[in-house]
Amino acid sequence: MTDTQPFAVPVVDISAWTGDGSPEERAAAAAAMDEACSSVGFVQILGHRVPDEAIAGLTEALDAFFLLPLEEKRAYVVTGNRGYSPPKSESLSLSLGVESASRMNDFFEAYNVGAEARWYPGLGLSEDDYGINTWPRVEGFRGRVEAYFAEAARVARTLTAVFADALGQPSDFFDRLTDHSIDVMRMNNYALPEGTDVTLDGDLIGMGEHTDFGIVTVLWADQVAGLQVLGRDQRWHDVEPIDGALLVNLGDLTARLTNDRWMSTLHRVKPPVVDGTIRRRRSVAFFHDGNVDAVIETLPTHLDAADGLAYEPIVVRDHITAKLAGSRQLKANTSAVREAARVLAAQAGD
Repeated sequence: MTDTQPFAVPVVDISAWTGDGSPEERAAAAAAMDEACSSVGFVQILGHRVPDEAIAGLTEALDAFFLLPLEEKRAYVVTGNRGYSPPKSESLSLSLGVESASRMNDFFEAYNVGAEARWYPGLGLSEDDYGINTWPRVEGFRGRVEAYFAEAARVARTLTAVFADALGQPSDFFDRLTDHSIDVMRMNNYALPEGTDVTLDGDLIGMGEHTDFGIVTVLWADQVAGLQVLGRDQRWHDVEPIDGALLVNLGDLTARLTNDRWMSTLHRVKPPVVDGTIRRRRSVAFFHDGNVDAVIETLPTHLDAADGLAYEPIVVRDHITAKLAGSRQLKANTSAVREAARVLAAQAGD
């Protein structure tokens, strides 16, 4: 992509993979996915077949919880990557080892649920690596969230099948990496609590620049401005989902598999300001992060003959632990060298 080409998030229809597509139709969709992942790393997908009622139920659940008073929501703050995260309790840029101008200034609030170790009996897994879900006492919340979680998980696993084909791998390639995956669904609300004083002078961040941790992220989002993607031109570009689409982006582990031919694209959320006030924005990200004990290493087909391995092999557990320590515990992730360099280059051009 050159500076003269307009930035656009590619649209890929995956209906051949969610239905009864012919081998030729599936191959065409996989080729389109390969082009999208190689050029941008963010994709708008159609043909995902998530029912409208599942999305409607999800948004009803979001509204029912996030519109509660802040003190009620704080009752669901728990340790680990589950439960409620209040506004300004995280700094996503530190997951890359990049210091923000103002630490803990990400003003979004979130609620996390996800896979539990006990979902995979007989494997001897620890809840320290997964987490136990906590559910707010809000009527209908759990059922609606679980219904959408199941749909997002199906879409994520469909996408890994498309990825395998696009990368010339056996159809079951990702199974050994994801059959007891750490899957986390993060529901985000970008709205300052009523009565909060804030200066909209460029220092406030909805969500700091970051890459996602795992294999693939499936994102539902309002059609409200705020999400920005760093293009290969080192400029930030606005992204909004088109009608009926889910946004998909690659995570760090897929970048490692492909030696950065498929890039884990940096993104952030800027405050959506309308007439001097922050407009509310909602999003739900389903992170398909891989098996806690899986070792991720560059595919032999993607090794650089001159430089050898681009990345050392890494265990999923170690990678995610380092990323979470940055965003939640303010411990800068010193291993995200390439990603941090891209952030700093973009900051220089802002």
